[in-house]
Amino acid sequence: MPDSPESPPSPAGWRLDHSYARLPKAFHVRIDPTPVPEPKMVVLNRPLAEALGLNADELTDAAIFAGNELPLGAESLAQAYAGHQYAHFTMLGDGRAILLGEQITPSGDRFDVQLKGPGPTPFSRRGDGRAALGPMLREYIISEAMQALGIPTTRSLAVVTTGEKVWRQDGGLPGAVLTRVAASHIRVGTFEYAAARGEKADLQALADYTRQRHYREVEGGYAALFEAVMERQAALIAKWMHVGFIHGVMNTDNMALSGETIDYGPCAFMDAYDPVTVFSSIDRNGRYAYGNQPHIAQWNLARLAEAMLPLFHDDEKQAIEIANGLISRFEGRFKHHWLTGMRAKLGLFSEESEDKALIQSLLDWMQETKADFTNTFRDLTQGRLEPADWHPRWSERLKRQPQSASEVTDLMRRSNPAFIPRNHKVEEALAAASDHGDLNPLQRLLTALSVPFDHTQDLPEFSEPSGLESYQTFCGT
Repeated sequence: MPDSPESPPSPAGWRLDHSYARLPKAFHVRIDPTPVPEPKMVVLNRPLAEALGLNADELTDAAIFAGNELPLGAESLAQAYAGHQYAHFTMLGDGRAILLGEQITPSGDRFDVQLKGPGPTPFSRRGDGRAALGPMLREYIISEAMQALGIPTTRSLAVVTTGEKVWRQDGGLPGAVLTRVAASHIRVGTFEYAAARGEKADLQALADYTRQRHYREVEGGYAALFEAVMERQAALIAKWMHVGFIHGVMNTDNMALSGETIDYGPCAFMDAYDPVTVFSSIDRNGRYAYGNQPHIAQWNLARLAEAMLPLFHDDEKQAIEIANGLISRFEGRFKHHWLTGMRAKLGLFSEESEDKALIQSLLDWMQETKADFTNTFRDLTQGRLEPADWHPRWSERLKRQPQSASEVTDLMRRSNPAFIPRNHKVEEALAAASDHGDLNPLQRLLTALSVPFDHTQDLPEFSEPSGLESYQTFCGT
């Protein structure tokens, strides 16, 4: 895989390469986007554009972001993959997404540039391949919030409307296309797809490509590659838990091997702390509830290990033993990352054996009192909350470390966001944009979310919980 494309950048800064297209043909299908009647720019992520080496002033033509035209050097394709969706295996693929290529940044980094909602592909399964404005703006909002929170994530470069309706169960909705930027779109499901086809050469090519693209530092065999993937996932899920984020649809096709959060469908942030919190309208049994996310991550990684068995060892029995040994380490790695982050949220620099019990007792109190997750830690940071039976224990714990009170406060401010995408504020922004074409609520929300750790601002509009008892989110498909 070369480090840069052979062609020079375009005036807009496009410098696209196509290393994924050089994988075996089974992994992709060449396809062009379907033109739309009237593309219009809704939002352009100028800071991201500049970081990618693009000239934002040259990106005003919505036709490119709608798929009516292609950037210089683009070679559009749909990726093939499989996935366990709610534990049921299915052969899938990009049913409403088309990869334009990999943008090479000025520093030499490589990022996929993908259109979501540009029309049908061979993987659409009777779908229209289109997307509605609301779900695309949701992904833009939440992915940018996650970026500001310091959580690895795909990002959103632009959202454009298409001038046509898309038809869903709730009627005709404004159509839109989102441009997603990702370290890559290699998924657990991509490996499941390769394994299901039974071509070891293709599976090995995919594994080698994944190592070259994301894990060049990893030495050793494919077990070492798997362990590196698992480590990133353990760290990622812990970060979700630290901010009360609920992904909502942790199918294996939505777990990226890069270690980024991907696919912001029925996602949301928890208000009142409760481990069984679910927002997705279709997750009726709570499979992807907040407290279940570490378990599901381990389950997904077990599916990855199954797919990689032929790479671990030629003898199946020995390969299974290797896989089981690897998977058994996930819980310990997750707990390490979770505990490290929770210590930081409470201003703890040192490690003591009773820290986990101290943290759990606070979470128990929060659950019993239905305390807001984000505001509880924010109020502790600002000295505005002293839970009666818990606060003295915490105070004594702080005294047993050498750091000053100001150092403790500084660590807590860097670890506890003051602002998250409150569900009701997200819905207000989406409704204003979709129903009335009013982007002001969206822009105000994005501004607040761009500085989540700024505890000097008093913005009750963006910090108060919604009080909604039965809030639901939807996949948007």
